[in-house]
Amino acid sequence: MHELSVVENMVAIVLRHAALNKAGSVTRINMVLGEMSTVMEEPVRFYFDMIAKETVAEGAELSFRRTPLVARCRECGKEFDVVEYDFTCTGCGGEQTEIVSGREFQVESIEIS
Repeated sequence: MHELSVVENMVAIVLRHAALNKAGSVTRINMVLGEMSTVMEEPVRFYFDMIAKETVAEGAELSFRRTPLVARCRECGKEFDVVEYDFTCTGCGGEQTEIVSGREFQVESIEIS
């Protein structure tokens, strides 16, 4: 259910940028969604349709680009794709790692007319 507030913020960002660019309508919203994000695509689409109604974003296509879960080893510095949630470094076998990407949920760009 947290998608509701996330989508409210997303639509506010889109509408602000559409207004700054004097858009008649928003035709497409390109989103980045990380593999480990807690945001789910289908609820985003559902809430977007509700919240964008009667705005310049109504009817805009939502496009999601998925980003993989990537970690960095704190011991050797190697970045690696995390497979099956195994955070063990593929370079040195270290277990002190940090997530570099894969938790994103953000507006990447919007297309307007």
